[in-house]
Amino acid sequence: MNTLKEFEVWFVTGSQHLYGPETLKQVDADSKQIAEALDVSADIPCKVVFKPVLKSPEEITNICIEANTTPNCIGLITWMHTFSPAKMWIAGLSLLQKPFVHLHTQFNRDIPWAEIDMDFMNLNQSAHGGREFGFICSRLRKNRKVVVGHWQEADVQQRLGVWMRAAVGLNEMKNMKVCRFGDNMREVAVTEGDKVEAQKQFGMSINGYGVGDLVAVIKKVTDAQIDKIVAEYKEDYQFKVSDNNMDLIRESARIECGMRTFLEEGGFKAFTTTFEDLHGILQLPGLAVQRLMAEGYGFGAEGDWKTAALVRAMKVMATGLEGGTSFMEDYTYHLDPAGAKVLGAHMLEVCPSIADGKPSLEVHPLGIGGKDDPVRVVFNTAAGDGLNASLVDMGNRFRMIVHTCDVVKPDADLPKLPVARVCWVPKPDIKVGVSAWILAGGAHHTAFSMALTAEHMEDFTEMTGIEYLPINENTTIPEFKKDIRTNEVYYMLAKALT
Repeated sequence: MNTLKEFEVWFVTGSQHLYGPETLKQVDADSKQIAEALDVSADIPCKVVFKPVLKSPEEITNICIEANTTPNCIGLITWMHTFSPAKMWIAGLSLLQKPFVHLHTQFNRDIPWAEIDMDFMNLNQSAHGGREFGFICSRLRKNRKVVVGHWQEADVQQRLGVWMRAAVGLNEMKNMKVCRFGDNMREVAVTEGDKVEAQKQFGMSINGYGVGDLVAVIKKVTDAQIDKIVAEYKEDYQFKVSDNNMDLIRESARIECGMRTFLEEGGFKAFTTTFEDLHGILQLPGLAVQRLMAEGYGFGAEGDWKTAALVRAMKVMATGLEGGTSFMEDYTYHLDPAGAKVLGAHMLEVCPSIADGKPSLEVHPLGIGGKDDPVRVVFNTAAGDGLNASLVDMGNRFRMIVHTCDVVKPDADLPKLPVARVCWVPKPDIKVGVSAWILAGGAHHTAFSMALTAEHMEDFTEMTGIEYLPINENTTIPEFKKDIRTNEVYYMLAKALT
C-alpha cells in the first residue's frame, strides 16, 4: 500500500437554524474551504470529504449512521463554526461507531479589530461553540482527540494527519484476520491472551490452523515458482551463499511461496509461527517471515498473535512515512555505564524495512528447533528515533505500553552474530526505562517502529479504548507506579460510567 487516499475522513460542521439562511450559507462555504485545504495538505494522508453543515438532531444522527455503514469512511473531523446546541448531538454521537477528532479552530485567524461587529461575532463562535460540543462529548464519555489552533497551521495539520493514521490502524484491526500456525510456545505467559475479548475490543479475528494444512500447500509449490523467488533473492540481497547450500535456499523459497499462498487465499494480514511446532517443515521459516513482513504482513513469533496484529496495524498506519516497522525482541544488554543500550533481534524474524543498506542473505545453523540450517537476511539498523510498543492482556483490560528510544549504531561489528539486529538507548535511560517496562508487564516481544511516534500510538490506543502507558524522557519510577495504580482503579470503575 503506497497511499492511504482510499480512506475517507468526513469533515462535519455543527451549527443551527437560529442564524438564518445567509449565515448558514457562509458557514457551509467556510467549511468547504477548510475541508478542501486539508485534503490537499502534504500532512494529511487520507481523503478529506466535505459534508453539508449539520443544523438539526436528525441531520446529525443521519450522518453518524451513514459514517458507520460506509466502509471506506474511517472517521470524522468535527468543527463547530457557530454555536451548535449539544443536545442535538446526543443521539448521533451515541450511535457513532467510528472515531472522531474535535478540531477546535475558527475560519479567521485574527480578530479584525477595527471592523468586528455582532454579525461577525454571531458567525464566528467556535470559541464557545466548541466548548458546548466538548461538554456533551465528555458527558457521553466519548473518546476523542482535541486539536486546537488555526486550520492553516502546519502543527494543526500534522496532528490531524497523525490522528488519521491511527484511525486507519483501527480500521485495519477491525477488519483483520490473524492466522496462527500451530499454538503458542508452551509455558510462556505473555504471548497468551483472551482471543474472544480481543475480537470484542478490536474487531480482529484470531484463529489457529494446523501446521499440516500449511505443509500441504508448501508441497504443491512448483520448481518454476521456486526459481522466481530465488531470482528475487539474488536481486534484492547481497547473496552470500555457497553452492553447497542452494538446496536450503530453494527450500526457503518453497516455504515462502507456500506461506504466501496460504495467507492470500485465506485473506489473512497477520500470522504467527512457533519453532515448537514445525512438523513437516524442514527449516524454521526465517527468510519467508522477513520477506512477508517487508510486504506488509504482521508477524509474531511463538504464537504471539497480539504482537502480530499490532505489527500489521502499525505498518498500515506508517504507509508512506520514512522508516520501517518490524516484529522485535529485547535480546541482550550492553550495561557499560558510559553507554548502556539494548541489542534487539530475534532468532531470525526481523523485517528488512528497518535495514541500513542492502541486507546480506546467509545460511547458518540456528542451534534451536532441531531443523535444517535456516536462511535469513542479516543487517544493522540506521540511527534515528524509534519506539517499542507492547500490547498485553491484563485480565480485565488490554494495556498498550509505548517506550520511545534513540536508535544507535552498534559500538563495533558483529561478525559472529548472523541475525538482523538493532541497538537502542531506552528513554530516559536504561535503568529507569527498563524498570518501568517491567513494572508495567511489558512483553519481551514488541512492535518496533522508526516511522511512527508516540502520538500515533496514543491516538490509536485512545480509539480502541484500552490503557496507554508511555515511557519517555519524562518518566520517573515513583510517578510511573502511581499511574499504574491509578489506572487500575480507573478501569475497574470505567465500565460503570458507560
